Amino acid sequence: MKTFEEYLARAGFVGIVIIISMSLLLIQSCKNETKEKKQETEKIVKENVIEIITENMDFQMPDTITSGWNTFRYKNLSPQTHFFLVDKYPEGKTANDAENLVSPVFDSAMKLIMEGKVEEGYAEFEKLPEWFGEVVFVGGSGLVSPGQIGETTLKLAPGKYVIECYVKMSNGIFHTSMGMTKDLVVSNTDSGNKPLTADVDISISSTEGIVFNDSVSAGKHTFSVFYKDQIAHEHFVGHDIHLVKLEEDANLEELEVWMNWSDPKGLIDPSPKGVTFIGGVNDMPAGNTGYFTATIEPGKYALISEVPNASSKNMLKTFEVAK
Repeated sequence: MKTFEEYLARAGFVGIVIIISMSLLLIQSCKNETKEKKQETEKIVKENVIEIITENMDFQMPDTITSGWNTFRYKNLSPQTHFFLVDKYPEGKTANDAENLVSPVFDSAMKLIMEGKVEEGYAEFEKLPEWFGEVVFVGGSGLVSPGQIGETTLKLAPGKYVIECYVKMSNGIFHTSMGMTKDLVVSNTDSGNKPLTADVDISISSTEGIVFNDSVSAGKHTFSVFYKDQIAHEHFVGHDIHLVKLEEDANLEELEVWMNWSDPKGLIDPSPKGVTFIGGVNDMPAGNTGYFTATIEPGKYALISEVPNASSKNMLKTFEVAK
């Protein structure tokens, strides 16, 4: 029979074994946690994207980003179609000025246009502040349908910007008036990123329209968009590029009308049937290049610009992707 002292000794030995085992498990757990954190960090660095989320007339994103080349991943989790457009406002002007001094003019003008009072509607634009003519659109995403994700890569210089979406509600009110503006600071710190390598090159101009090789295969592609020139079209803004997936019931004439914001039926909720917007590159100055990345499945697609009478300007190009 073991003595009391032998039981204590045995218990002490077992305790030591338990403590050592628990310590080893803790160390392994910490190693796993550190490894997971490292992998997550590497994933973020590898992806190197700025995420923008819209859930309800908002832009959920950082207030400050680095300058230079950045990729923006725009997740549209709302029930409406949206885009984001980056505006360079004159010094001292902010998103508050956009909402309080610019949006009301566009809303009142559109109200008159929708009532059939086109001349009176266009006359409203004379009420825009003088400095509005200095606003420069420096890029953004193409239109993105509900539930879709668009990836656009832009180069931004340091400074202060305003982000907006001016798609319209079903009553004609612009999303900017619903709070879809945001101030953005681009810091002096350069991202260190390089421009992407595209496998599909697109150029767009007022003279040639959209030019690209339409032999696009299924799979993930990076598109470059070169702005050969830029002009203000009849609706006061320039041309851009939007990628659209077309279903069997898509009506190209309806789509073309819808892409003109100044038309009572243009850029208004809901978007045309049979079309899914999956990104692009928004309005940029002449000489600039932007990129967008999209996964292309077999089917019919279109590249279209947000201008009046896009087809007559060679700014509506359809193409098919084989299985």
